[in-house]
Amino acid sequence: MSESSPLPPIPFNRPAVAGREREYMEQALGSGHLSGDGAFTARCHAMLQAITGAPKVLLTTSCTHALEMAMLLLGLAPGDEVICPAFTFVSSVNAFVLRGARPVFVDIRPDTLNIDERLVEAAITPRTKALLLVHYAGVGCEMPALMAIAERHGLAVVEDNAHGLFGHYRGQALGSFGAMSTLSFHETKNLTCGEGGALVLNDGALVERAEIIREKGTNRSRFYRGQIDKYTWVDVGSSYLPSDLLAAYLCAQLEARELVQARRRAIWDGYDRALAAWADASGIGRPQVPAHCSHPSHIYYLLLPTLEARTRLLAELRRALILATFHYQPLHLSDMGRLFGGRAGQCPVTEDVADRLVRLPVYFDLSAADQARVVEALGAFRV
Repeated sequence: MSESSPLPPIPFNRPAVAGREREYMEQALGSGHLSGDGAFTARCHAMLQAITGAPKVLLTTSCTHALEMAMLLLGLAPGDEVICPAFTFVSSVNAFVLRGARPVFVDIRPDTLNIDERLVEAAITPRTKALLLVHYAGVGCEMPALMAIAERHGLAVVEDNAHGLFGHYRGQALGSFGAMSTLSFHETKNLTCGEGGALVLNDGALVERAEIIREKGTNRSRFYRGQIDKYTWVDVGSSYLPSDLLAAYLCAQLEARELVQARRRAIWDGYDRALAAWADASGIGRPQVPAHCSHPSHIYYLLLPTLEARTRLLAELRRALILATFHYQPLHLSDMGRLFGGRAGQCPVTEDVADRLVRLPVYFDLSAADQARVVEALGAFRV
């Protein structure tokens, strides 16, 4: 590239190719088995069970579908209520709205951007059936307080752990507190297969029915294990199995997880060191990670002082060919959220944070030179 050539754009995300992805996909192609629950799916299940410590992990076509399975397993019915943060992706809520349940939105903490456990108990009614918790950026919610609330009121806990694989709260893996948790392997996540997810079953009593729901409401899994001589329709369900071709890609990613995580940690820490003085002097917030939490370096974000400042920053980064982006919009203020009673001022921290948050590029092969470009462009910005 000549000195006069423009610098290449820096994307917000680029899916990782970290190991034997192409080799394993070739093996899957040659195996003659491309549908679900093939050899690579089994290898992914085994690795994920070892990583999470759960008795059973089931790959799904997406985290969205894993959440839908979780809500089917809870037996939610029209009129039931589920408490959830207002600052999350729509899949967290759609999963139970599809069952006729009603979201009850609770505001987030201003430090970790997780559901504010101090506000949860006041949101519980006789119709509340579950708490849906989201570990934002892979930093754990205050799980002891939340689990105690759930126990007092007889509520199920489901962890949307799309951000949090490899994160811990006081040494315990995120996703291992509730009866179930869900994972995402979307292309924006640390480990990916393009589109994919997993349902993590911490309660062994849920395993058999989860297998049935995942297999279109049939007991085909028992048939394949030789436990019955034919299978049939026994429950509600859908087709939640990913192709073994996708599992082949994910298998390679899981095998390379230490390499991927080390690189992402270096990038996350690099931002935090390089931007600390500039951010503090500019009144710009950085991620807050409590001492009792360890996180998987999924997101590095900044909190600008105002919406106007964020708009200017994003525009200046675009001019520098750097793609940064904001994140969730408050669900309670969405068209659907308002149908469930959402109103302005209901979740003030969510409403404030959603206007000010900027996510920076973090991906496996982000080079040191490109990260330095991002840091330089940010350092030139004046609030």
